[in-house]
Amino acid sequence: MDEVPGALGTSASLALRLGQSLFSVASLLFMCLDVAFYSYTSFCFLVTVMGLVISWSLTLAMVDAFSVFIKRPSRQPGIISVVVLGDWVLSFLSLAASCSTASAADLLIRSGSPFCDGNICSRYQLSAAMAFLSWFLSLASSLFNLWLLPIL
Repeated sequence: MDEVPGALGTSASLALRLGQSLFSVASLLFMCLDVAFYSYTSFCFLVTVMGLVISWSLTLAMVDAFSVFIKRPSRQPGIISVVVLGDWVLSFLSLAASCSTASAADLLIRSGSPFCDGNICSRYQLSAAMAFLSWFLSLASSLFNLWLLPIL
């Protein structure tokens, strides 16, 4: 069987999962440096989704690491289907959260809101950018696994 780069159980998939986790953690750190983000729903949505992405990505990174070290990737259609479905759902949630956070932060900056004193809203924009990068890696991972599904 052909080896699909980035599919579950490969070293490229491990790199994608670790990148997703890294960008999601960075997004959470930029968002949670200030407690005032609870005032806006889109910011809370981003924190919730990034928490889900971190746990999903780290779990699959452990599966990938195990598969890479024993040199036997899991190629069961049921497992790949669950991974593709989970990646797609979290990918769309991540995109929605990053876009809503970026638009809310931009709206607050442009309206001259007293909420955006100092660098708070620029940190929220950085958080949205990190979430967008996490989404990009999640989408790439789900497309690689979707590409593998018909081969099985």
